[in-house]
Amino acid sequence: VQLQASGGGLVQAGDSLRLSCAASGRTFSRFAMGWFRQAPGKEREFVGAMNWSFGSTYYADAVKGRFTMSRDNTKNSVYLQMNSLKPEDTAVYYCAAGMMVYGASVDGASYLYWGQGTQVTVSS
Repeated sequence: VQLQASGGGLVQAGDSLRLSCAASGRTFSRFAMGWFRQAPGKEREFVGAMNWSFGSTYYADAVKGRFTMSRDNTKNSVYLQMNSLKPEDTAVYYCAAGMMVYGASVDGASYLYWGQGTQVTVSS
């Protein structure tokens, strides 16, 4: 299984970005896909997750209402639309996949596969 994250960049506060995570190597119908981020000097934190089959989504309180996950089954890809970005959203963002038939997990330990990360920098 390979996960390829992309779409990061340098933006100003209030701007938007869309991150993409292209998955390959198997079908993901029994998987959950997650986005996590890690800022310099901080621990990795949960951002959002989606159950691939049911489309149910879960978000961290810090991003709820600003970030939205979606998926494209034909492209085996998930996306993280990030609106109203804040300087505190600056981090390396990672996509991850883990086998979860129902729901999704906020715990990174539940995800077996990880992408390489994409840098998001939000200037004030």
